[in-house]
Amino acid sequence: MCLSIPSKVVSIDTENNIATVDTMGVQRTAGLDLMEEGSVQIGDYVLLHIGFIMNKIDEEDALESLRVYREILEKLDEEERRQMVLEDDNCPERGA
Repeated sequence: MCLSIPSKVVSIDTENNIATVDTMGVQRTAGLDLMEEGSVQIGDYVLLHIGFIMNKIDEEDALESLRVYREILEKLDEEERRQMVLEDDNCPERGA
């Protein structure tokens, strides 16, 4: 299962056309190649797919989604959480 969890943009590297995003406390880089130049700003919430930012999401919707994800995680036991993370990390749709 591939999840698209809202991520907050924490920095932008215009030289390399990438952004660093925070996804529930985990930071990673994501390409900006699929977005119009200058359309993504620090503080925006975005959705990722295969390592690229695909679109921006309204902050209110992003925060509500994150609340629901946290609620789901609280209901899972340790093994279920571990398995969910492994499945997402190994998602064939994620790419390199």
